[in-house]
Amino acid sequence: MRPANPSPVPCQYPISLFAWCVFGADRMAVVGARERVPERRVAPRELRIAEARNPTAEIFLWSRAAIWLGAVFALLVFEPNRHPRADRWDVPELTHDLGFATDVWARWDSVFFLRIAEHGYDAGVSASAAFFPLYPGAVGLLGRALAGHFVLAGVAISLAACFASFLLLYHLAEERLGADGARRAVLYLAIAPMALFLQAVYSESLFLLLTLGAFFLAERRRFLGAGAVAGLALLTRVTGLALLPALALLAWRSPDRRRAFGGLALAPAMFAAYPAYLEWKLGDPWAFLHAQDVWNRELSYAGPLGGIWDGLRAGVAGVRQLVSGSHTETYWPVLDTDPMRAAAVNLQTVAFLMLFLVLTVIVWRRFGAPYGLFSAVSLALPLSVPTERWPLLSLPRFGLVIFPFFLALAALGGRPRVHTAIVSVSSLFLGVAIVQWALWQWVS
Repeated sequence: MRPANPSPVPCQYPISLFAWCVFGADRMAVVGARERVPERRVAPRELRIAEARNPTAEIFLWSRAAIWLGAVFALLVFEPNRHPRADRWDVPELTHDLGFATDVWARWDSVFFLRIAEHGYDAGVSASAAFFPLYPGAVGLLGRALAGHFVLAGVAISLAACFASFLLLYHLAEERLGADGARRAVLYLAIAPMALFLQAVYSESLFLLLTLGAFFLAERRRFLGAGAVAGLALLTRVTGLALLPALALLAWRSPDRRRAFGGLALAPAMFAAYPAYLEWKLGDPWAFLHAQDVWNRELSYAGPLGGIWDGLRAGVAGVRQLVSGSHTETYWPVLDTDPMRAAAVNLQTVAFLMLFLVLTVIVWRRFGAPYGLFSAVSLALPLSVPTERWPLLSLPRFGLVIFPFFLALAALGGRPRVHTAIVSVSSLFLGVAIVQWALWQWVS
């Protein structure tokens, strides 16, 4: 028996439920089991899926602003804790520009970059040859255009290259990990423990941009462009050599190998200009290698295994030093440094080494041999020339520009707990590094 006043809600009959869902309760009454639903043509609607908003600009702005404010805050609040020998390394005529707000980004190696930007390679400063010409040359050009504000020019170039690097990393990561994975990759790079160098008067941002650009072009079989960009990377840092075997592997996979390798040949040809210039300027084409003596770097006969071994030895000595708690008894040879601090620094670099080795394996397995090869060679180069006092000197900073590491972290960070751990630990170490940097304490 049918109800006297049918209610426009789904009934027990399947066909009525289907009709109610399609046409709506306000368009029809309940139909019986034997009644036919009248045919009705509905104009097709386009399925619109909202595109994920690219968060690169947002991450860039808040991360750079936070790091900048943190450095200025540390400089002003902890000024009494400034390194007592800072005046020994600071060169005011080079590093003092528009005031503390910008000058805070000129520390340590910035002195070399600024000296080259203003005065070129001077035979009286042999260590300058270790700093390749592209970044200081760009700083010199922009600095003159800015009426001699070279620190400002260095920061501006680093920030511009940093933003472009974020954009390219997002694009490469999105192809492999989707929009969420790409956002994580950019975020992890933005808050990496050494991310402050991406806006300092250092060549990290520019080198990172060029390595990303070389891969971007090579994967699209634009090998002439990839060779040119790789050549620029080689003119920025010696570790640009790590690009060559990775790009060669991509060229080998190309349908037109001859043309691909011909394009990549441009990279070493461009690099050859630097030794030629050093021969003309300093009379030593290999001055960039000989300059490593200033940092007591020596080529290990065991290659990267030598650096790993020395790093582990320093790490074990660091554990013994911390367990002893002694500021007088020394377990690792250091000069002008408290042995407890030396132990902490060496243990920190060993921890970064372990992390980088694990990430290299993940990169190779997850993203393929070209990315894995680039990561492995980028690590092998500095590990092959360890220093006596600090075997893994600057390794955390070197890892900042090995961009496949952040693809690997983004792949791992898909799990909420892992993501939280990465963000928390990175932010903590970044905060410590910012304070150290502002106070002229050695960071990496």
